[in-house]
Amino acid sequence: MRAVKYTSWQDDGFFIGFLNEYPDYQTQGMTKEELIENLKDLLIDLESGQVPYIRKVEELLVA
Repeated sequence: MRAVKYTSWQDDGFFIGFLNEYPDYQTQGMTKEELIENLKDLLIDLESGQVPYIRKVEELLVA
């Protein structure tokens, strides 16, 4: 098990969110629990290579 950070908000009765490592790919749910399940499914799709041209946020250390 691992921790994955996500950002979410509520808009017109929907819970909308994205995985912080993949901010270009949003999903939604009617409840927060549904949003979390959709985010998990999205992570599986993104990491399996099913989604082409994935942009990912990474960190660069500069001295």
